[in-house]
Amino acid sequence: MTSPTPHPDAPDDGATAHQRTALNALRAFLVDLDGVIYTGNTAIDGAAAFLRYLNETGRKFQCITNNSTQTAAQFAAKLAAMGMPVTPDQVLTSSQATATYLRTRLGTGARIMAIGEEGLVRALMECGLKLALRSPDAVVVGLDRRLTYERLTAACFAVRAGVPFIATNPDLSLPTEQGFLPGNGAALASIQAATGVAPVVIGKPEAAMLEIAMGRLGTSRDETAIIGDGLHTDVLAGRRAGVTPILVLTGVSRRHDVAPSLHQPDYVFDNLPAVQRAMLGR
Repeated sequence: MTSPTPHPDAPDDGATAHQRTALNALRAFLVDLDGVIYTGNTAIDGAAAFLRYLNETGRKFQCITNNSTQTAAQFAAKLAAMGMPVTPDQVLTSSQATATYLRTRLGTGARIMAIGEEGLVRALMECGLKLALRSPDAVVVGLDRRLTYERLTAACFAVRAGVPFIATNPDLSLPTEQGFLPGNGAALASIQAATGVAPVVIGKPEAAMLEIAMGRLGTSRDETAIIGDGLHTDVLAGRRAGVTPILVLTGVSRRHDVAPSLHQPDYVFDNLPAVQRAMLGR
């Protein structure tokens, strides 16, 4: 069953006919990965069928993720192993969005001091940006599980000198099978504490990544939705970007979290099959 908001306390009796019509009119979907399509390395039931449905009905989509450590091709391969034929150009990572943002503002050939893993390094290079250990045009920070004090210090010196400070995403923790590990937000907090400078964030919950995804798809805000599992990330990003926010309850947020939240989705569904049924008018 479905339960649309902004009426989270209403009976769980499905979306109204008007809401179903509005949902079915959407032509593009920005679909979060972890918590919506899969959990860790396990596909969530109905995810593959939902992506097939989007393809079969001519709807455009981008799988978007704040995870900056891997490339779009690596994410596409992971999805393919789960039975989801998604191409690399249907995946947008926070690293790719950040590289696009930097190229737009600084131009091809700009020198970037990068803290991050393969996903960030490759995204920067593919956008024609150059990696620099000193005298950079910007400092970019993504999750780096091999971060050293020396590199952290170099970033702080550059930021303190006035170099733009950019973050792929602000996630404070990284969920793993072992529990929650320090996320990119932990490194950002260190640099901010040492310099007094807050980063410009590109990934969710900011609007920049969603705007870049819409640019890829060639769609407008009023025909685009974001489907995510987090009220404070996906739904807030959707509000800031002016697209339709849809919450599914297969990840972080639960139904009881919706009513007290400052960030209200337009729809709440138990899972992707429920979204699909609503779009089909069932």
